[in-house]
Amino acid sequence: MNNNFGRDDAAEKQDRERGSALLPKFDDRGLLSAVVTDSASGEVLMVAFMNAEALDKTMETGRAHFWSRSRQNLWMKGETSGNVLEVQEMLVDCDQDAIVLKVQPVGPTCHTGARSCFYRRIEDGELIDASR
Repeated sequence: MNNNFGRDDAAEKQDRERGSALLPKFDDRGLLSAVVTDSASGEVLMVAFMNAEALDKTMETGRAHFWSRSRQNLWMKGETSGNVLEVQEMLVDCDQDAIVLKVQPVGPTCHTGARSCFYRRIEDGELIDASR
């Protein structure tokens, strides 16, 4: 994997945007944004960050791994709760600085016990339960 941390020359930019090689463009902290969606419904379940190790582990195991910015460590979703995310498909955006994981969740995704971390909507400046 290329850990060039955003420094592209023209050829690398062309390869990254049009080629078939996985050339992730990590930010200056070595991270990519990862959007996790339910592979069956398309519902957004969570957003997290991946470093090179998390991306490698996810591809190797078929289970979603992330980098915790607060704890500064690698973690597999569901390693303590059992609510793992089985990866069905991985998509990368045009400049390879963001990943979409289409997953089959085993149990709730959110640490609160909600199916999705996006269980509230904003209405008139207040948060309303969106799960109803």
